[in-house]
Amino acid sequence: MSRCGTQSWQRLRPKRSMGASGTGGMRVCALVAVAMCGSAASAQRPAEFYQGKTLDLYVGYSAGAGYDLYARLLARHLGKHIPGNPALVARNMDGAGSLRLANWLYNVAPRDGTAIGMIGRGVAFDPMLARPGIQFEGTKFSWLGSITNEVSACVTWHTSAVKTIEDAKKQEVIVGAVGAGADDDEFPRIINGLLGTKMRVISGYPGGNEVILAMQRGEVNGRCGWSWSSIKAIRPAWITDHTINLLGQIGLSKHPDLPDVPLIIDLAKTEEQRKVFTLIFSRQGLARPFLAPPGLPPERLAALREAFMATMRDPEFLAQARTAKMEVEPLSGADVERLVHRVYRDTSPAIAKLAASMLR
Repeated sequence: MSRCGTQSWQRLRPKRSMGASGTGGMRVCALVAVAMCGSAASAQRPAEFYQGKTLDLYVGYSAGAGYDLYARLLARHLGKHIPGNPALVARNMDGAGSLRLANWLYNVAPRDGTAIGMIGRGVAFDPMLARPGIQFEGTKFSWLGSITNEVSACVTWHTSAVKTIEDAKKQEVIVGAVGAGADDDEFPRIINGLLGTKMRVISGYPGGNEVILAMQRGEVNGRCGWSWSSIKAIRPAWITDHTINLLGQIGLSKHPDLPDVPLIIDLAKTEEQRKVFTLIFSRQGLARPFLAPPGLPPERLAALREAFMATMRDPEFLAQARTAKMEVEPLSGADVERLVHRVYRDTSPAIAKLAASMLR
């Protein structure tokens, strides 16, 4: 298996930390390796390059939760649409809400199209929020596409006294989270900062599955930033039998399933609050993003993007998604790239700084 391979807000970014993810010291070695053997591999056409190879698909969360399920569904079908029909192997590289994987893809992974990944939908925007440990620029990844857009929910366990957002303003509620930068860590902090809710975030669970188990065990009272598509796929009975309370939905527009559940962004009282919510909730448009390292050979990037969208039309893929109750509303790689660039372009330094202050 071959392995050759000035926005003004940027002043908010911290200096790169060599030790934050354990990857900083490896970057030079990776770049030297690419320089030594990359030119020969880059000359190959995609079908010739991928013939007989194995493509690794890394997911930045633990096994069994929503991101992992979507990644493994894609891995079962993507290879037949890539020229040369490589095999695909799904691998988990959890840590820091998928920041570990994002740093690895940007600095260490081969840049030849044999390593792709699925990271948290908000990670691409973390450089704007001055999050510690960032070792990448969000606009420079090779975006392949997203399986769906997303609406998330703030939920509490059925035994909790907090059953609405108004309840959460009056008394503390403990919510579980995967890690700093993950949706279920950032969403409640932003809502606290703008709306005055009292959600106490317990962060550091390996993945969403572990947060769900923590709710069941009574370690936490809820989760604020749980994808609606994941709830439907993993715990559909909890919706119908009211095992969970739905406090609010998180996105830029309501989900058709939830007409009577308040949309959090609609609770903003000022234009400034709405702009902060827009910055943080724009990631919902990415939902389930797949990406590759920067600098892929253009023909190979085009082949991967075309294969991704072909998979989204694959009858067998769609049938398996329906059976698993997994939503498919795809965005192309070019559309994801445009969305990422638009958020960077349209976010003022003042709004980015205000949002960042609420996440500390």
